[in-house]
Amino acid sequence: MRRVTLAFCALASLAFGPPPASARAETSPQYMILDNDFQGPAGSNIQSIIPLLNNPRVHLLGVSVVIGDDWENVESARIRRFLEISHHTDIPVYDGATMPLINSVELMRLREMEFGTIPWKGAWGGLGSIAHVPDTQPPVPALVEGNPSLKAQPTPAALFLIQQVHAHPHEVTIVEAGPMTNLALAIRLDPTFAATARQLVFMGGYIDLSMESVVGNSDNASDFNLIFDPEAAHVTLTAPWPQITSLANVTNAIALSHEAIQAIAKEKPTPVTTYLAQYYEPLPFWDEVTAAVAADPSLVTKSVDAYFDVDLARGVNYGHAHIWADAIAPKAMGLRKVKIVQAIDTQRFLAGFAASAKNAMGSH
Repeated sequence: MRRVTLAFCALASLAFGPPPASARAETSPQYMILDNDFQGPAGSNIQSIIPLLNNPRVHLLGVSVVIGDDWENVESARIRRFLEISHHTDIPVYDGATMPLINSVELMRLREMEFGTIPWKGAWGGLGSIAHVPDTQPPVPALVEGNPSLKAQPTPAALFLIQQVHAHPHEVTIVEAGPMTNLALAIRLDPTFAATARQLVFMGGYIDLSMESVVGNSDNASDFNLIFDPEAAHVTLTAPWPQITSLANVTNAIALSHEAIQAIAKEKPTPVTTYLAQYYEPLPFWDEVTAAVAADPSLVTKSVDAYFDVDLARGVNYGHAHIWADAIAPKAMGLRKVKIVQAIDTQRFLAGFAASAKNAMGSH
């Protein structure tokens, strides 16, 4: 997979850049909730919060955790530990779904037998085998970065999402960087939830990557967030959000090298940059781009609007995204238009991420 590994010296002089005049006129930061499957340490999941920390554009109401790349209880422990390391213990963490709506370990085993290997299975085997994965989440192990003292909030994630959207009607951006189980639960509990939010920005919706799975990196061509819980994705993406934005294909070619991360830590050593230098892996910035675009939509340089849904048929395309042009979309099925991001200002994003990492420390 092609990587963007710009020299750090070229990045140091850049940042997310000044907002457009219309954005500068907005004096209040936008409310946000980050819902994610916080596998760690570091990695795209944990690192997704970095563009939102100490960001004048953002008022982060909290983070919610969903099973996906790891078991939910381990993810919760890892993001709480990172909030301790970064001195942001004032940001509340809400535990969420521990299983998809319908999908299960046994169903995924059966799917692999019928239709071939799923490259990345997250909590259910990662890049390896699903053969001996337990049906329910095991206890949290000892974490290499240390287990947290910070506790999760007692309110379930879906209820937290509903409460905050109604506390700030039409002002809350939901940044969804994992499977959509928590959002689907919120929508089913409260049919007004999606319409009362400001927008949904999500990581997922790979389009036309079949060839990439053959000639490139098959894991990077796998739409895991949708495949892990297709029913939740369908419920979420057919709900009446005022606006939906999809980040997927564009993120695969964006990353920083080990050397660039080490340079960040050397230039400004903090507990956050030290953590990144110790645990960073040069994978695509899937979730970091999603969060950054939610905070600063001017990063987008090319996009297209299309009707969007997720295949729920139990076959080889189960969980895969499908899009339609306006003229041929089956609109009576409740489809919504989604803004599919095709290109961003990569250099400005990477410079902004470097600046955010250096300035991510809180005061708590």
